[in-house]
Amino acid sequence: MYCTFCDIVARKEPATIYYEDDEVIVFENLLRWVPVMLLVVPKKHMTQADLWTDMGTVARVAVEMGKKHCPNGFRLLSNFGGDAMQSQPHAHVHVIGGAHLGLYVRERYS
Repeated sequence: MYCTFCDIVARKEPATIYYEDDEVIVFENLLRWVPVMLLVVPKKHMTQADLWTDMGTVARVAVEMGKKHCPNGFRLLSNFGGDAMQSQPHAHVHVIGGAHLGLYVRERYS
């Protein structure tokens, strides 16, 4: 199965890289909903559920990147499955910020 994130890790696809070590790579999300949208990705291919079982280095790096690039505040989030708009099977955490992000939900769902 093709994986865009594995190709970025292998340098087969281009990306603007902000951080990299032996376990994790951080690159700019192509989506631009807010000024800062980074993806914190384990280099080893795994699912979201596998990542969230042991966040380890990914969690530490996500917080460091948030503090560095969004000093006034940031959100960390992950999408699980189609209803949550997960578009990549490779585990990842979004770091979003650089602007006031507002409320999580605008209306109440019943």
